[in-house]
Amino acid sequence: MNAVEIEEAISELAEQPFDASEFPFAFLQAFGNKIATIKRLRSGSTNKSDLGGILQTNNIHILTCPEGEVGSTLSSLRESTATTKAKAKFVLATDGVDVEAEDLNSGETVACSYEDFPDHFGFFLPLAGITTVKQIRESSFDIKATGRLNRLYVELLKDNPDWGTADRRPDMNHFMARLIFCFFAEDTDIFAGDDLFTGTIEQMSERDSSNTHEVISKLFETMNTKSEDREAAGFPRWAAKLPYVNGGLFSGSTNVPRFSKIARSYLLHIGGLDWQKINPDIFGSMIQAVADDEERGSLGMHYTSVPNILKVLNPLFLDELREKLEEANDNSRKLLNLRNRIAKIRVFDPACGSGNFLVIAYKEMRAIEAEINARRGERDHRTVIPLTNFRGIELRDFPAEIARLALIIAEYQCDLLYRGQKEALAEFLPLDAMNWITCGNALQLDWLSICPPTGKGVKHHADDLFTSQLDQAQIDFENEGGETYVCGNPPYKGSQDQTPEEKQDLRRAVSSSISSTGSLDYVVGWFSKACDVLRETPARVGLVTTNSIHQGRQVAKVWPNLLGDDLEIGFARPSFKWSNLASNKAGVTVSIIGLTRKSNRKKQVFEEDLVISTDRIGPYLVPNHEVAVKERRTAISDIAPMVWGNMANDRQCLIFDKDEAKEIRKVDPSLANYIRPFYGTDELIKNSPRYCYWDPNGVAGNPEVMRERFDKVAKERAKSTRATTRDLARTPFRFGEVRQNGDEAMILVSGVSSESREYLPVDVKETGTIASNLAQMILDAELWNLALIASSLHLTWIATVCGKLETRYRYSNTLGWNTFPVPILTEKNKADLTSCAKDILLARETHHPATIADLYDPEKMPDDLRAAHERNDEVLERIYIGRRFRNDTERLEKLFELYTKMTQEEESRTTKSRKKA
Repeated sequence: MNAVEIEEAISELAEQPFDASEFPFAFLQAFGNKIATIKRLRSGSTNKSDLGGILQTNNIHILTCPEGEVGSTLSSLRESTATTKAKAKFVLATDGVDVEAEDLNSGETVACSYEDFPDHFGFFLPLAGITTVKQIRESSFDIKATGRLNRLYVELLKDNPDWGTADRRPDMNHFMARLIFCFFAEDTDIFAGDDLFTGTIEQMSERDSSNTHEVISKLFETMNTKSEDREAAGFPRWAAKLPYVNGGLFSGSTNVPRFSKIARSYLLHIGGLDWQKINPDIFGSMIQAVADDEERGSLGMHYTSVPNILKVLNPLFLDELREKLEEANDNSRKLLNLRNRIAKIRVFDPACGSGNFLVIAYKEMRAIEAEINARRGERDHRTVIPLTNFRGIELRDFPAEIARLALIIAEYQCDLLYRGQKEALAEFLPLDAMNWITCGNALQLDWLSICPPTGKGVKHHADDLFTSQLDQAQIDFENEGGETYVCGNPPYKGSQDQTPEEKQDLRRAVSSSISSTGSLDYVVGWFSKACDVLRETPARVGLVTTNSIHQGRQVAKVWPNLLGDDLEIGFARPSFKWSNLASNKAGVTVSIIGLTRKSNRKKQVFEEDLVISTDRIGPYLVPNHEVAVKERRTAISDIAPMVWGNMANDRQCLIFDKDEAKEIRKVDPSLANYIRPFYGTDELIKNSPRYCYWDPNGVAGNPEVMRERFDKVAKERAKSTRATTRDLARTPFRFGEVRQNGDEAMILVSGVSSESREYLPVDVKETGTIASNLAQMILDAELWNLALIASSLHLTWIATVCGKLETRYRYSNTLGWNTFPVPILTEKNKADLTSCAKDILLARETHHPATIADLYDPEKMPDDLRAAHERNDEVLERIYIGRRFRNDTERLEKLFELYTKMTQEEESRTTKSRKKA
């Protein structure tokens, strides 16, 4: 269950008559517990309570009690030995009148009336496996409103299926935006009178809902008509109470979908919520999901959270503004200069969605402005920060519409907070009809025409978001010549996920700098367009991105070409989890990269709570090293050669499971030597080999037991469109690509590894083992090579240089092993590393038959194995710098320093050799 579904279930529970015996079970079911789980708790088989309540291990201890005894009951739950023994996260007590609960890990508590209990449902989200942050837990209103609006949206589409078609969907979305504004306006006194909008619908529409759509349509029409024109238009008195709103929000068609009795009930229920509590910074993303078929399943749970947005905006420009505020202290002239500067700042999000980045930037700037005004004794000073300085591009019409609406709401809330209700209301209506959020394809549009460097105007025309199919008027920035900050969270699509149209957009966006785009992530297009802006105007850029563009093969292709000699990375936050409200700790690993023109300003790398100040940041987001590592066919260091395993190209005809291998040997014992253990990534990690037929030279001829399999291989290869594969049909007994003779021992390395493992999966395999092309192998190598691969140092290099497949480490011999910089090793060094490798293997052996998957689970790793790896890391790292590295940043700094030195020496030798020749 997601958070919206949980809120609905909890609200439904709170509305029902309180049943002390049933409450614990209904509560647990609301948080996603399955019926079978509830059944076991009812029977007592899994109930660990020692107080007569319900205690679910690792979860919660619940106890209902007589009226007036909630506080003492909660104390009993807290002090219960069963609570401690079962490792309960929460305790909860209720008498049906009040509710009290405590998070036993954080010590946070909730105390409220029973009927208000749903407002605190976010407190318990960890019970459903939902990770959350404080700002989200406190946004129960946004989640509640989203759920209610979603139910209304779905119900309306049932009775108005034509409104769900591609042609009418914009009308439906526009209708929802109008409703949201009206709900907010009537709860914040923008509409004078209590529940003016909702109350009028309830009073004037029939209970059977037959005229509900007509009443709402008349209200919309009224809000688009000036007061002086209403008498001539003949509006009824009940409609004329509503003010003139304009701003394009109610212009155009006022058609409204027909309402069923259920839909009318939903509408009135939604209007009954307290819309003063809306958070435009996150509500936009959540309501966007209501109208998005792809996102409705998660109902906005993957929105961009405020703390994450600030990880972009703070280093981009907000931190500097706050520093200037502190420097100004109470100096009136400096404060005025800073206020004038803020008035000219333009914030541009070319992938704005429902406006999260723009709203947060606006609210943070208003907070700084309010402090300036307070220090100058001008608390009532009207804001100098115009909404039209917050520009955006969004592909879809509804999010773009919501973005503008969210900014309008944010402006009103800031006026209310910093200037008071009277001033806020006086200047709010009518809305400005200008449209400063452009609906269009960001990779096809000229960003400089939307956010021009001179600040003189906007030449681009797009559909008006509130009056569709009309050209957008030119909108001047109110303050010319200010700073421009480009920010946002562009789409992350990898090369395999892009549509042909998206691939074409990407090619067009990067055509001036990168010739081949086949392997590039979609987000590179946004970075390329941002670089074009930087070359035209002294802006700064901060974008969220998948970490794939600063890891792996894309690095050498992307960054030297995009940055050239005139741009640089100004700040960066390397890979971190982008948290959301989804269950099961869902989240995507991202990075933040800031771009700027080259300057002498110090650069910053943010790693958790650590800020590293540096002169430059390289494309791997490593301080002081700008090199881009390229694939190599041979190793840069004096280490053993590593190659991919063998590719069968056999449609699984030459590869068998254990039972099939046993049967083949039984039918033809002479083939025993040709049936070999076969290891790829899975087989290595689980120590569960498959088997393969291995006779690359055709020595065994055409044995009867294999004949049918050979025929299938030949037929499949013959069908191929590739000539080289068709040629292989003549040797169906042979793997398609053979990279070993089969008589060597090997060090085998997994092609992919979970990011949770602290060391790469690597092992030694005996003579006769065959490696698949899903693994890498070093044949007949000295054992000290394994010590290198099994080190933290090497994992850090692989994670950075090779990149990841989804979230898993991806190993590459040409990019990871052949580029790995290793100092010249003495015989003593090699002997010490060999000893470390043996210790690791021996430690594993003591836990036989545990597999690599078992042994390298970070929470279950045996102490002796961990100690063996620690010794290995210490021995290796002392070879590099004479001590252990402090962290991965220091590891990478040393590795890149050594890599740069080794490549330069190699280039120097090559140059000298050419001169001699």
